[in-house]
Amino acid sequence: MSIPTAAEPDLTGTQDDQSGSPTPERAESLPARVIRALLTQRIVLLAVLLVLVVVYFMVLGATGYLTAAYDFDYLSAALINAVPLAMLGFAELFVILSGRGGIDLSVGAIVSLASMIFGFAYGRWGWPLWLAILATAIVGAVLGLVNGLLVAYIGFPALIATLATYYAYKSLAVVINNQRPISTKPIQNLYESTARSVELPLIGSWIPNVPKGIFLFLLPTLVVVWLLLARTTYGRRVYAIGTNDVAAQWSAIGVRATRAGAYALSGLISGLVAVVTVGQFASARPDAGVSGNGMALPAITIAVLGGVAITGGIGRVSGIVLATVLIVWMNAGIRLAFEGNAGPQYQLLALGVLLVFAALLNGFALRRYGGAG
Repeated sequence: MSIPTAAEPDLTGTQDDQSGSPTPERAESLPARVIRALLTQRIVLLAVLLVLVVVYFMVLGATGYLTAAYDFDYLSAALINAVPLAMLGFAELFVILSGRGGIDLSVGAIVSLASMIFGFAYGRWGWPLWLAILATAIVGAVLGLVNGLLVAYIGFPALIATLATYYAYKSLAVVINNQRPISTKPIQNLYESTARSVELPLIGSWIPNVPKGIFLFLLPTLVVVWLLLARTTYGRRVYAIGTNDVAAQWSAIGVRATRAGAYALSGLISGLVAVVTVGQFASARPDAGVSGNGMALPAITIAVLGGVAITGGIGRVSGIVLATVLIVWMNAGIRLAFEGNAGPQYQLLALGVLLVFAALLNGFALRRYGGAG
């Protein structure tokens, strides 16, 4: 066996000289690096799609094809819809990360039932607002924990367990007040204090007003979820059991407790979303999270579009945020492009196309580059 010398190039093709610089055959061109970044870095792709969507609808608005102006004031006002969607995306992030087919179809029903609990506590019984919010969050966590016990300890498939509790929680929300919403004066006043858009101090004269819910609910939830997943032992355990729960168990990680905790956290966040919806509707409605297409499927779509691997163990908070803003601003543009009932149908069509696109992209990136982040 001969040894490569300076006159005899290394047959591995990884180096062309002793300096270790890549050969022309191995070096990627700039377009190839851009394509690789788009396919493997979901954050980059979502940012590009977001810019394209905004520019596209702004051009349509400037040329008179929309029923109203698609401007920054309109985009800022539309962010009110991003608050519950992004928060439920975080809820799905926990359960999907935990692996073993983790999914929570009951988040919308938890929102409905927790909304009624909040309506009774704050609107009927006169509890202080902070205590009513705390009680609602605890109720949501308990409802989520039921899902976690069914999945992690009894061994039910997550799809079946959360579908069963979806029906149960939805029914309880309807019968708890004889199908009637709660819309007392304290509940009605919540819109002004939680959902109305406000001018930011110092820079408010240069930018549009921003919905209060962004600062009161979404940003605090985002920070806590990020810290929990990125800076705590529990977060590392969630990623570990989602990647390989057998190896995690051999590493002395409490797999069942960690997975059950993920569903409890999902329920807790859903309880906070219930408070958000009560403020937005100025009413505690028994169908708050299940009316129309419900909140669960859009939340799952946001999670998958945001780069959360449905097999578990992969997902980022930033992907959830960008995917939410993309969907909200895309729906806002579609609403202006079509009159009447056609707009919501085209919104669903666009949502389905995005979901299929994300799934195809995940598969291609996995085959071509070994995965996407």
